[in-house]
Amino acid sequence: MKIGILTSGGDCSGLNAVIRSIGLYVYRNIKNAEIVGIPDGYGGLIRGESHSLRREDIEGILDLGGTILGTSRQPFKMMTVDVNGKSRLEMMCENYKKMGLDCLFTLGGAGTHKTAALLSMEGCNVIGLPKTIDNDIYGTDVTFGFQTAVEVATECIDRIRTTAESHGRTMLVEIMGNKAGWLTLFSGIAGGADMIIIPEIPFSVAALCYFIAEKRRRGDGCSIIAVAEGALPDTDAKLKKDKRTFIRHELGESTSTAHLAQIIGERTGAETRSSVLGYMQRGGTPCAFDRVLSSRLGGFAGRLAQEGRFGVTVAVSGSNITFNALTDIAGKYKLVNPSGEIVRFAKDIGIGFGDK
Repeated sequence: MKIGILTSGGDCSGLNAVIRSIGLYVYRNIKNAEIVGIPDGYGGLIRGESHSLRREDIEGILDLGGTILGTSRQPFKMMTVDVNGKSRLEMMCENYKKMGLDCLFTLGGAGTHKTAALLSMEGCNVIGLPKTIDNDIYGTDVTFGFQTAVEVATECIDRIRTTAESHGRTMLVEIMGNKAGWLTLFSGIAGGADMIIIPEIPFSVAALCYFIAEKRRRGDGCSIIAVAEGALPDTDAKLKKDKRTFIRHELGESTSTAHLAQIIGERTGAETRSSVLGYMQRGGTPCAFDRVLSSRLGGFAGRLAQEGRFGVTVAVSGSNITFNALTDIAGKYKLVNPSGEIVRFAKDIGIGFGDK
């Protein structure tokens, strides 16, 4: 059996742990197996590139951040567009056959899974694995890479809090998450944020400023606001994405955070600062939780290949590892429920969300 592995989309902690676990399972349990790594995500498959992954190549990478295979983003909307008479999807399917693959593991997020579903429908034997710090893949309770990102973002909030307390400042901490606010929600709660602003709950600038002003009126001049990069004011929430992008471009902004900090300062008199955590949330050593989760997911994926179960993606359901059909989850997102238990709990203990 010849197996290909690729990592696609943004990097995160746990990718190498999954690669290792797949390899250890396959080489231990499938006779005459061969594993090849495909570099640069779907880009490598489009170009038809691969190299052997021996057992000794993967044994020592459990705690290594990033991906030994490299990764890239390949826009899903371009996969079926003809370029010189052939689409990227057609090139990938041809190279899958030329490589003599019996199975392809695709480690990635929502976009990666959409492309994996296309490959599966074209006859390639594909098994997906749910990777993203955003935790937004439909059908799985948690994705690998998420918990490590939560730990990193929480530590950053903890450190920023000491500065906020020392100077009596209001600090806005921008956390990754364009569509889904899971990372901001979890790290905000864990870091003791006073307010959590996420894409699923459009915020009112007036309500946000009132919350801060009331806090200051009670004698507490220090506030921590965890802001997802995709957070939207309620005035922009109904606008189409291209219109919102145009407005931000005209203002010289990529996100709401810096502008929001300025408005809060002007309206409340609070000394306000913003901090963008950026790519430190993606990189680095996976935490123990993600090492265990990645290992379980990789081993389970290896068993699926051994059993000939293809066209699926591995998932977490409660305490169990299971799988879903790629066609059932591709193109869907798992978003924070504004009326869900975790948001209700946060509001019950006094955390603001900027909604009216």
